Amino acid sequence: MWSTSYDVLIVGAGIAGSALAHALAAAAKERSRPLRICLLERSLAEPDRIVGELLQPGGIMALQKLGLESCVEGIDAIPTYGYCVMLDGKPVHIPYPDGYEGRAFHHGRFIQALRAKAKQAAGVEVVEATVSELIECPLTGRVLGVRATRKEEGAVEKEAFFGDLTVIADGCFSNFRNQVMGKAALPTDVKGHFVGLILEDATLPIPKHGTVALVKGHGPVLLYQIGTHDTRILVDVKNPVPPDLKNHILKNIIPQLPASLHLPAQKAIEKDRLRRMPNSFLPPSEQGKHTKEGVILLGDSWNMRHPLTGGGMTVAFNDVVLLRDMLLDARDLADWKEIQGVLHRWHWARKPLSSTVNILSVALYDLFGAHDPYLEVLRTGCFKYFELGGNCVREPVSLLAGIEQAPFLLFRHFFTVALYAIWILFTSPRQVGVSADGKPVLARPRPDEYPFLAVKSMRVFWTACVVFLPLLWTELRY
Repeated sequence: MWSTSYDVLIVGAGIAGSALAHALAAAAKERSRPLRICLLERSLAEPDRIVGELLQPGGIMALQKLGLESCVEGIDAIPTYGYCVMLDGKPVHIPYPDGYEGRAFHHGRFIQALRAKAKQAAGVEVVEATVSELIECPLTGRVLGVRATRKEEGAVEKEAFFGDLTVIADGCFSNFRNQVMGKAALPTDVKGHFVGLILEDATLPIPKHGTVALVKGHGPVLLYQIGTHDTRILVDVKNPVPPDLKNHILKNIIPQLPASLHLPAQKAIEKDRLRRMPNSFLPPSEQGKHTKEGVILLGDSWNMRHPLTGGGMTVAFNDVVLLRDMLLDARDLADWKEIQGVLHRWHWARKPLSSTVNILSVALYDLFGAHDPYLEVLRTGCFKYFELGGNCVREPVSLLAGIEQAPFLLFRHFFTVALYAIWILFTSPRQVGVSADGKPVLARPRPDEYPFLAVKSMRVFWTACVVFLPLLWTELRY
């Protein structure tokens, strides 16, 4: 029972698992004894998912540190240079600063490239097998490995794989999250779903930029080009999900998109099946002290954020960079007390980036998917804040892109947006009627309206606090 076959077992050959297998093997070449790593994956066929298709500049930087930058080559990946946010048909350009660029691609092609690099790494054995359970010591409860059944014919049922350290990276639908985390497990908050389609030969408002269309009465719509002829569209659908999604999108969403997207979207709905993924938020709870010994969670199995900002893969690759260096510094991967120290340092070393991306993803979604009048004021203020340009664009997009890692810079900009939204409330013309020829009549607020607007302003600022501060507390608390 106590013998081990590998130094590290990794369950899940997705974004985080494949990257960690390659990273540990490549960096361990200088050790006196190379690491033996087993990477277990249920299916090595190319996956077909509607998320994990946009890698921010911060993720590209992490890929380079891992020696995996070639994985975005040869897969028809499209450079992305920033964002275009649209409100009421009006676009605002939000470019990445200083020539930084991201990549958008078909998720499955990128995964296969990562897996190929893992297979090529010395000391890595990639096994196609379904992991069914963790092997625990009957005396201490420590995880010694896993039981898995290989996909090949005649395979042994529930074959044992042992390792000094087991890493679970089996994604957002993890089968082992609660078992590993125990009392430290936190609930997953599902904030709705993204419904995905691929548009053929569509023209975006600003080519090679992610497009966020703010749709009245509904959640945001995200578009980005993932291939020479393919553009991904993700439509946010709140709970409860409408029974007829196609009709919902055709009647309520497509008419509010730029005209150049109407025909490609209609064609895609007619011939493609709608696919959806839950938009989940799961804060990271520190591992090591109150979780199972001998095993750690990595990637979406442990920490998830809203996919609106496309930051998930950036966080995952950054986590792998940090964890690789810390694990290789450990003298003995089987010494759980030493690994506890590694996990504690890793948890807080990742905070500058992970907490920034986590908070920003949910806060932006709350603003862009505004469902009450106070959030709508904040949304308008955010849009007009971006229109100011300069640092009002440069610093926020640097946070979104994973270039800057500073939660309190995010704090400053978020509440500056809130104050600017209140200023706009008092000074910006708003519609007060319709002229005889059907045109809207605009007028600035009158002084006698100021008391009402002052009360509304307090409600707006309180709403900003309710959106942001609990998210910040969640990151600091855990």
